[in-house]
Amino acid sequence: MRDVTVAAVQVAPSSAPLTPETIAGNTERALTWVERSVEATGAELVVLPETVTTGFGPAMGAEELWDLLQASPGAGTAPYTDLARRLGIHLVWGAYEPGEERGVVYNSAHLAGPDGSVLGTYHKTHPFGTEDIERGGWVTKGDTVTVVETEIGTIGLIICFDGDYPELSRINAVKGAEIIARPSALLRSADLWELTTRARAYDNHVYVIGANATGVDPAGAPYFGNSLIVTPIAEVVARGASHEGWVSAALKPQQAMATLTPGSSVPQKWDHLDERNLALLANYAEELAGPANTPFPLGGGRVGS
Repeated sequence: MRDVTVAAVQVAPSSAPLTPETIAGNTERALTWVERSVEATGAELVVLPETVTTGFGPAMGAEELWDLLQASPGAGTAPYTDLARRLGIHLVWGAYEPGEERGVVYNSAHLAGPDGSVLGTYHKTHPFGTEDIERGGWVTKGDTVTVVETEIGTIGLIICFDGDYPELSRINAVKGAEIIARPSALLRSADLWELTTRARAYDNHVYVIGANATGVDPAGAPYFGNSLIVTPIAEVVARGASHEGWVSAALKPQQAMATLTPGSSVPQKWDHLDERNLALLANYAEELAGPANTPFPLGGGRVGS
């Protein structure tokens, strides 16, 4: 990884009922903010929120949503890849993506390169609550990890609620990720947003760029922005407010692990990846990959499964 300036852009989706026109409007708005951020900061990697083309809550079922979506890669990705090519940047954005069969919808994150190609696509592996089609929602979960080598560094992709699951970010890091992009539409609390973003950065000694939505989606859910850029020692080097806009930071990998805490005279002397107890992991691999649930009752009377 080399020195690079990055940005997280937070935008509000249209709260109107979802149509081809609102999708086109959301795309135009997002790309305008991307262009502004690059002009102002010189960012070479820009991350947009989760489902930036539609808003997170579509207020419709999977089949109706599938009918509105464009092919990916193809017409659904072209405005983003075209802008990445024109600006010469790497661009990450979240969007619902149609599967081959009607009603199969993935919550996806795409990475475009400065040549205008789609370098990688990731399907969210941990749908949030009622988003999951298995719970009556609209999203089919993925089961693979996406880590892409680029000329600025190796980039891994996770999406919003994925950040609650340490195993996914650890797999990204073990596969070589130096930067994890976390496009999000997180609405639970700013505390949980910061906690999970900083923890995944520190767990794995990676940079995490969390771009969170703001505004209100078609289902009426509000989002608080607060986009974050976090270093491998869990320092928040950029923090958004609740407004549309961007945050940016210059990442300097040769200095990222130099000190125990930011600005400290105490050097950082351990590496969470290198010092894993691999024998322990091997001994409990079956348990780690097996079912489990909290022993404590959940709110609303639901029990873990």
